[in-house]
Amino acid sequence: MMSLVSAPGSRPLGRAAPPAAPRRESPVVELNVGGEFYTTTLGTLRKIPGSKLAEMFSSSAKACTDAEGRFFIDRPGTYFGPILEYLRSGQLPRQHIPEVYREAQYYEIEPLVKLLEDMPQIFGEQVARKQFLLRVPGYSENLQLMVRLARAEAVAARYSEVLVCVVHNEKDDANCADTLRLLEADKRSVVKFGPWKAAPTIDHLLDCVKMDIKAQGYQVQCSKHPGLPANYFYSFCFTWW
Repeated sequence: MMSLVSAPGSRPLGRAAPPAAPRRESPVVELNVGGEFYTTTLGTLRKIPGSKLAEMFSSSAKACTDAEGRFFIDRPGTYFGPILEYLRSGQLPRQHIPEVYREAQYYEIEPLVKLLEDMPQIFGEQVARKQFLLRVPGYSENLQLMVRLARAEAVAARYSEVLVCVVHNEKDDANCADTLRLLEADKRSVVKFGPWKAAPTIDHLLDCVKMDIKAQGYQVQCSKHPGLPANYFYSFCFTWW
């Protein structure tokens, strides 16, 4: 009778193969963040439990990879470096504070968000300036109206002018009422800011308007309007070319 003999080095016939060893998860991670490349560890990325970044690299998350197999995050890569340095060593950024703050908010790294909010650049914008503007009725809508009026007058012109009235309190409002009625009768468009209940003055409000319009990419200058009551009526001149 012929016996079944396995070849040297092979497993005996009829015997099941031993189970493969479980694949270990590498602690080292290569990242492609918006085209910028980083190498770090899973422990660093998961350092803040509950953050979006930790969730991205949890065991149950579906990974998005680039052509080289690196984990891909579709965010600005330049500002991810400071995020990574904070997770590694607790180091706070010294440059591009507003941009890093925005990314820390996106990744939901709350300890870093709170630390950045105490820095002068973010504190001044978030706590001081924005809180003031929230007390100016219709501020954002008025900015949009100014831009629409300026663009409507820009056809075949180098400059366009928008007339703005700014009143801090009820007394200012009363002082401007007659002039506003005359302008309305002449079909002159006027964008009116105020009154508001906060300490900043008319000049401070004008600075905010200029800052926020320039932040949209427009070239704009502000001056008192001649022939109209001083300290209330201003001309915003947009330069197009």
